[in-house]
Amino acid sequence: MILVALTLLLVIAGASVKSQEAGLSVPDWPLSYGRWMPEMRGGVFYEHGHRMIAALVGLLTLVLAIWLSWTSEPAWLKRLGWVAVAVVILQGLLGGLTVLWRLPKPVSIGHAGLAQLFFALVASLALFTSPGWKRAPQVVVDEGRPPLCRLASALPILVLGQILLGAAYRHQAMSLVPHVIGALVVTAYAVLVAAFALQQFGQHAQIGWWARRLLEISLVQMFLGIAAYLSRIYTAESPGPAPVTVVVTVLHVAGGSLTLAASTVLALQARRHTRPAF
Repeated sequence: MILVALTLLLVIAGASVKSQEAGLSVPDWPLSYGRWMPEMRGGVFYEHGHRMIAALVGLLTLVLAIWLSWTSEPAWLKRLGWVAVAVVILQGLLGGLTVLWRLPKPVSIGHAGLAQLFFALVASLALFTSPGWKRAPQVVVDEGRPPLCRLASALPILVLGQILLGAAYRHQAMSLVPHVIGALVVTAYAVLVAAFALQQFGQHAQIGWWARRLLEISLVQMFLGIAAYLSRIYTAESPGPAPVTVVVTVLHVAGGSLTLAASTVLALQARRHTRPAF
């Protein structure tokens, strides 16, 4: 859970770099102005601070993979730990390329999307190593058509697509319209999946709990998106990034991470604890 919390903090730090327009405050990589620790002022605070958190996340991911290798966990989980190491290394390289190549849009969007995928992966690792996952599944019959496990499995893919649309808008690769349309579709689908799960399995300890969290996060995320849009309108004449816009936008990005993680965990729980009746 420590790695999950730090990865969420890393996402917040990365979103702050973009929102503060501090992406090129440090022109070199992997060092910052040729130093391990530059003077932390202005945009350097956000850019180098982001790098410091990223280094810590990378180190803890490596420690987790090594620890898993020495435990009696199943082989697939050990391999997943090393997949996380590979992903965090790739993410670091993409971060470096965004600086060295002066913020190319495809690389910047890929960097933002991979960060969200990594957060979902870390959340999954936390689930797989939790005491609850080690207990026998509480299998219930799913009489839905289609069953919950199929409905829930599609949701993380849709959420990730919506996150990429948001990243494309933030990096000025497309207009806001596709992101708004995607938000309506994904939010409606997330509410549908959560409501379906609660209607059938609201009393199930794992499925019911995660369905409620998904519903709560999705609704909060929708309001954060509206607030981020309105704040941009009301601060359009501001000479620099307005604090209220920065805060709301960063929270909206973090909400996207939590939505992706919650939808991923719900899909995993549905697949583990339900069996289709047909």
